[in-house]
Amino acid sequence: MAHIIVVGNEKGGSGKSTTSMHVATALARMGHRVGALDLDVRQRSFARYLENRIHFLSREGMDLPTPMLGLLEPEIHGTDPLSHAIAGLETVCDFILLDCPGSHTRLSQMAHSLADTLITPMNDSFIDFDLLARMSPDGKVLGPSIYAEMVWGARQMRGEAGAGPIDWLVLRNRLGTQQMHNKRKVGGALETLSRRIGFRVAPGFSERVIFRELFPRGLTLLDLKDIGTDQLSMSNIAARQELRDLFTELRLPGVSVSF
Repeated sequence: MAHIIVVGNEKGGSGKSTTSMHVATALARMGHRVGALDLDVRQRSFARYLENRIHFLSREGMDLPTPMLGLLEPEIHGTDPLSHAIAGLETVCDFILLDCPGSHTRLSQMAHSLADTLITPMNDSFIDFDLLARMSPDGKVLGPSIYAEMVWGARQMRGEAGAGPIDWLVLRNRLGTQQMHNKRKVGGALETLSRRIGFRVAPGFSERVIFRELFPRGLTLLDLKDIGTDQLSMSNIAARQELRDLFTELRLPGVSVSF
């Protein structure tokens, strides 16, 4: 059985597609067979990222490890397009990564119930903290958010089906060097909430221009030397280390970080 990684939350602009692309491509570069599905049928940022990669490599005559992009067929006669797509990838993949839209959809809800590993990127602010919990004006946690309750429901469904637990990792993206007081407050609130609703917290990706520059060619940080970038900037080196740290925190089965 392929290990299913779901990247999801219900807010846009948190870095889901960048996270999805770097995790999926890093796994492929480490020699794993990786399938990818974009469940955002309108925006399709992750799918376009992968399509850009395929077109760039074809144009340049290059062969770099690339995840296999699966397709969601239209629902016909009550068939489940997500299960059908996963079944097509599962026989040939070690990992399948599902990138969810920044809104609540039936496909997203189904994907969360299939997750062995759930990655929830969030911008490091109390605006995005609202994704996970409701807070009072004085900063007290009042209870889980609708999204957190949806994850809880997905865990219950998996438990009833004997499918095992969801390993949930909340990723703090765009951690800034300024506003240290706010960063500590958000971090403290996340650690407290993590014990209440059962997720782990990890630092994610900082805000960097390189991510916007890589998208049109479908490249990732790990591809830079392959396209002739011999001298990496300090920012690029730091970003690669962030990716290594993420993989260390993910604890994916059979994965030894080798980049």
